[in-house]
Amino acid sequence: MQSDMQTGPSTYGAGTQGIALAQQRVLRNTYLLLALTMVPTVAGALIGINTASIIIQNPILNFILMLGGVIGLQFAIAANRNNGFGVVLLLGMTFLLGWFLGPLLSVALALKNGPQLIGVAAGGTGIVLFVMGLIATTTRRDFSFMGKFLFVGMIVLLLALVANMFLQIPALALTISALVVVVFSLFLLHDLSRIVNGGETNYIMATTGVFLSLFNIFANLLHLLMALTGEKD
Repeated sequence: MQSDMQTGPSTYGAGTQGIALAQQRVLRNTYLLLALTMVPTVAGALIGINTASIIIQNPILNFILMLGGVIGLQFAIAANRNNGFGVVLLLGMTFLLGWFLGPLLSVALALKNGPQLIGVAAGGTGIVLFVMGLIATTTRRDFSFMGKFLFVGMIVLLLALVANMFLQIPALALTISALVVVVFSLFLLHDLSRIVNGGETNYIMATTGVFLSLFNIFANLLHLLMALTGEKD
């Protein structure tokens, strides 16, 4: 009896430590895979810059096709999250999104200070990732309660974005971009918190969510910088 009482807390502590190590492993693998996704993203972006006219000619149709492709790939990634093909599908999705960045990047590069704005947007996105990661890992608070509200906000912004493709209201476009940066920054906190607290145990799915948040933050932050501080020749 005495032996059981002595080994009980030790067993519990070992179990708790094992869970913590598993969560750290998922977080580490997520960051490593996230770094790997930058390769096809940059490759896709370079191709997108040189083929920007394809997207610009039919922006609404190409946006719908891209959105459908990304959603389809997300389902495929989820179905293959426990095998290597899930990583291949994720890298394919990042390539597609990188390609879709082409027109935005080509417009930015046409500005006098375009390269600097791209650098600032990338740096700002990195800062958001660092801050949200710091909050998630230091507070260890569960932010999963934000999931439903953020999903509704994302749908509303998506509908507003599609509507403004027809309306072409500059002020509305800037407002949408600003709100997208806020919403997906909170999505990033939500996803990182789930990893830290054990709500997400698959690094492929974790990386998918984190990448999509970073993509939206970068693209819309760059759009804001171009509109507010862009210098034309």
